[in-house]
Amino acid sequence: MIRPYLTMLRPTQWLKNLMLFFPPFLAGYLPGGPAFTEGVWLFAAFCLVSSAGYLFNDLLDCEQDRLHPRKRLRPLPSGTVAPRAVTVICALLVLAGLGLARLVSPQMFLFCGGYALLLCGYTLYLKQLPVVDIFCIAAGFLIRLQAGGTLFGVTVSPWLFLTVFLLAVFLSTGKRLGEVRLLGEGAGNHRGSLAHYPEGFLAGTMHLTGAAVLVTYAMYTLQKPRLVYSVPLCLFGLLRYLLRVSSGKGGDPTESLLHDRVLLVVGIAWAALVVWSIHR
Repeated sequence: MIRPYLTMLRPTQWLKNLMLFFPPFLAGYLPGGPAFTEGVWLFAAFCLVSSAGYLFNDLLDCEQDRLHPRKRLRPLPSGTVAPRAVTVICALLVLAGLGLARLVSPQMFLFCGGYALLLCGYTLYLKQLPVVDIFCIAAGFLIRLQAGGTLFGVTVSPWLFLTVFLLAVFLSTGKRLGEVRLLGEGAGNHRGSLAHYPEGFLAGTMHLTGAAVLVTYAMYTLQKPRLVYSVPLCLFGLLRYLLRVSSGKGGDPTESLLHDRVLLVVGIAWAALVVWSIHR
């Protein structure tokens, strides 16, 4: 009976919390000793809070998820787990996550607390508002980016800030577009905001933000000459994800990375190129 609860925590989605380590990684700084330990604790704190957010979302969306061809198989909509137990676990995860963040530092507690409030507001109301729902997801990435920069004492450059923001909007839009194409005319019944996106809007937004990501990332690499060679990889990854969404294969960023071998290879190649460019 433990497995359904572990599934609800969405451990694969914890990959998104690696955003905490982007500032030092891209700055050529490999934290060790106490700094690395604090980074691991903060990563764990954000994982706990994000999992609590997924549980809270599942509790509120249980009825709508029963109408979804895939989500209806999740533990809560399928009746495998009890709502009361999920509620208790959700509360414990939030408290544990905020407690860990506080042990790291008061500043990290504020970042993690702000992230928890964002998840709460998003689940309760904001996810029903078109465009606002996408910006909320992007804000979550920016909170983690800034938290990582603050923890490791690395200044987040304006170009990196814009790149992460635009990439988050690009990926979030792709996820929404994937949902629309999967659910068809019933998309609005599952997620309120989807009913307000006119045909072509999400696809156009993907193209717009994808192009903007390429520009801002290219400008960021000009600060680190050898990193400019990763721009073609960036373009290839953007186009591959766009192709995946346009082909109806789903737009969840984490699932796309883990199940699309080409995207996974591109991601590994990009990380290796960063190591060669900055850390050698």
